Amino acid sequence: MQVNLDQPVVNALNPNFKKERKFSFLERIYLPEIFKGLIYTFKQMFTPKFTYNYPEERWSPPDIFRGRPVLVKDGDRERCVACGLCARACPPLAISMQASEVSDDPKERYPEFFEINMLRCIYCGFCEEVCPEEAIVMSKDYDLVFQSREEAIYGKDKLLVPKEDLKDRLNYLRNYKNSQFGNTWDFQEENNIHSVRDRDREWNTGLSLVDLLEQQSQADSSQAKRFWKT
Repeated sequence: MQVNLDQPVVNALNPNFKKERKFSFLERIYLPEIFKGLIYTFKQMFTPKFTYNYPEERWSPPDIFRGRPVLVKDGDRERCVACGLCARACPPLAISMQASEVSDDPKERYPEFFEINMLRCIYCGFCEEVCPEEAIVMSKDYDLVFQSREEAIYGKDKLLVPKEDLKDRLNYLRNYKNSQFGNTWDFQEENNIHSVRDRDREWNTGLSLVDLLEQQSQADSSQAKRFWKT
């Protein structure tokens, strides 16, 4: 049955509405729904049970599993360029960082410190989705125990994980498809090494800040070719 989203939903609490649906006798006493719940519970009592002798036997999550977020370590450095998108997208505000710059680093920017409060993290994966560098991903680690609030603050020493250990998750992200928009996760790993000074071999602006401001001033003062109808 196709639902018309343009038609407003009828308020079921309004008794004066002419198209108000009438409940039957069985629907008003709720007994059929109660019996349905009891039957489902009774069926579950006879299904096979899977029990792990933890911690000797540990569950191996699938690639789609969202465990604790970690930073991807590419070689001896992190992929993160401290853009701050993950911190802005984090609903519980669990991520904090401080950006710094290095003149001899092709990436120029890196996080001087990167911290995640695991007591706040809700494992939603928003940080992973908004990261343009594929620098923060959800791992398979689910065994988290803290004896104090300070231990729950994970810095780069606990967050950095070599990309070889995150191969399954990275491959899953490359095959990930957004069912809403029909787009695949297309990340070019070589794009992580970029620079504002020299983005690639074929294009190098070489413009100073004064030149950029002059171009912006000329663009702002130019007349529009057409006007929007009001």
